[in-house]
Amino acid sequence: METALRLHPVRQEIIPLPTQHPLTITQPLRTDKTTPFIEANTKEVSLRHLQSDCVVPVFSKDNEVTISHPAFVETVHEAAQQFFRGEAIDSPEIRVSHIIKGRIPEAIHKPVNQLLETDKTIYYERMMFCFEIPTIHEDIDGNPLKLTVGGVRAYNHENLYNKKSAEKFKVFVGFQNMVCCNMCVSTDGYKSEIKVMNTQALFQAVMELFQLYNPEKHTRQMQTLVNSSMTEHQFAQLLGKSRLYQCLPQEDKKRLPQLLMTDTQINLVARAYYQDEAFGVDAQSREISMWKVYNLLTGANKSSYIDNFLDRALNASQLAEGINKALYGESEYRWFVE
Repeated sequence: METALRLHPVRQEIIPLPTQHPLTITQPLRTDKTTPFIEANTKEVSLRHLQSDCVVPVFSKDNEVTISHPAFVETVHEAAQQFFRGEAIDSPEIRVSHIIKGRIPEAIHKPVNQLLETDKTIYYERMMFCFEIPTIHEDIDGNPLKLTVGGVRAYNHENLYNKKSAEKFKVFVGFQNMVCCNMCVSTDGYKSEIKVMNTQALFQAVMELFQLYNPEKHTRQMQTLVNSSMTEHQFAQLLGKSRLYQCLPQEDKKRLPQLLMTDTQINLVARAYYQDEAFGVDAQSREISMWKVYNLLTGANKSSYIDNFLDRALNASQLAEGINKALYGESEYRWFVE
């Protein structure tokens, strides 16, 4: 069954996460995509690798275990299965970075060249995952978009040297552009900091996010970008002002909308403006639609580290929408193109 933008949760009340019989996800490494949703210094791993080959960090003062990466993935996946019951839900694609290595106690005094694989321990400081719900989809300017759910966990945002406290997670529901695997994130589809003590509370927070998200509104906002375009001069103004923004005095920055993209990412946008086959400038008119500008921004965001990726994805959406309004005379983002 295929549906286009029809979200019909089975029930509106929060469904408690079962405490027994944890979810089993059969998840080989994905081979059907040519481009990952995030690049930077990440690598793809399987859920089984996280479950079988990685240790779980603890809070050092009381030795209480943290919510593990696989438990996070399973909880969000279970919430999606409950909320989007009747829809097809793919297996998660998982990417990790910043491996933390250790040794078992018996191998503490071994030289490095004598260590066995069984002597080593590892876990990943940062992890991001996403999975598609392909039966909920839309098409914008010839680009197929599929509803996508995912999240980020970064242990560097936790104080593991203290007693157990609420742990932080980032979760989103939005659309993925299947032409380039760029992630489209909206304000009502993203929680930048979910603080919970256990997976039951995490499950409830994710269900609440699903209930608040409005996919029709999100796709309408993106569709408006197709009908607007920038001249080469306006695009050059945007790039130049974005570079200037990084050097503005703090008082001047406070008067402008936030811009999270780095100079390196702005350079990637400039290069893609001429070289990107799907979203580059039209060679004849020398104009570019705001939908393409948006995808240049989200494409450059793939170079972000895992813990910054979703915040910058949302900021790219806000920037594209703001610039689009500025082209029609609204003042909030006008500084970037005037």
